[in-house]
Amino acid sequence: MADVRLAGVKKRFGATEVLKGIDLEIADGEFVVFVGPSGCGKSTLLRTIAGLEEADAGQIAISGRTVNDLSPSDRGIAMVFQSYALYPHMSVYENMAFGLKLAKADKAEIDRRVRGAAETLNITEYLDRKPKALSGGQRQRVAIGRAIVREPQVFLFDEPLSNLDASLRVRMRYEFAALHQRLKTTMIYVTHDQVEAMTLADRIVVLNGGVIEQVGRPMDLYENPRNLFVAEFIGSPKMNLLPGELVTATAGGATVRLACGETLSVAVDASAAKAGDKVTVGIRPEHIGGATEGDTLPATLTFVETLGHATYAYLTYGETALTALLPGEARPTAGEVMTMKVPASQAHLFDADGSAFPRL
Repeated sequence: MADVRLAGVKKRFGATEVLKGIDLEIADGEFVVFVGPSGCGKSTLLRTIAGLEEADAGQIAISGRTVNDLSPSDRGIAMVFQSYALYPHMSVYENMAFGLKLAKADKAEIDRRVRGAAETLNITEYLDRKPKALSGGQRQRVAIGRAIVREPQVFLFDEPLSNLDASLRVRMRYEFAALHQRLKTTMIYVTHDQVEAMTLADRIVVLNGGVIEQVGRPMDLYENPRNLFVAEFIGSPKMNLLPGELVTATAGGATVRLACGETLSVAVDASAAKAGDKVTVGIRPEHIGGATEGDTLPATLTFVETLGHATYAYLTYGETALTALLPGEARPTAGEVMTMKVPASQAHLFDADGSAFPRL
């Protein structure tokens, strides 16, 4: 079993508390992605699990064994960084074998592991090349291969695709997913890119200011964000947010009056609130762009982004910016007033503190 358990993990740098008591359980063989804005603590948390940073409080356990006092090499982990960090004077084979040689592994065992990892990553034909003769994606595979040969219990990835161009990142996302399917090893992956998180993760951990905002499967977070922060962070383009005031609030639904006077019905349990409370309505771009029923929302089109398969309409409603996902064949004109429909069943509602009301 290669599960990872964190209990009350804290880390500070000087007077700044970066991790504020992290509790998390990662199952054996799970692919978990840490996401969040810059400075939220995701890389610090990964480095603390690895042993590159010492936890100031709390417990870190891997495979049921507390590892707080163990060195990184004794924790059963292997880490792949944003930088490939390959030795330029060594061949691919030598780069992948270097750590095993330092550990005085048997020569035949080293050869077995290196060639096995190279086959897994489809880089066997590059084993005699130097890093300068490889593309960015191939170098990243070598860095991953260097981790695989250690046969770790847990893989840790710290933004491994951030140095690649956009098209190569898409290809490498697929390769990471395929690698996890082949190895079935526990993987923890850090990224600031929520698209990577949505496409790779079994579960996503959303971090903000050193605390966990929400943990869940990608579509669970997308469809049922716990609060405004998660609602805005998960999804591209972002969820549309419309501030307003409750007109009615019951267990069977809520009615919200917006700044410009329109009212929207929202299918949530609002029994904990009352008329007059300040709230925020959230609606995804695809739910206002493609809706055929619901309360109407007049908005002025300011910009159109045509992508072929889809069209993004950027609008304004009073002082609020909105985004609507339209069919690819749509040809709206900047300046026209479009009537958006907001289905009550697809809308979200958040209270003044940013917490989500339960959806019906």
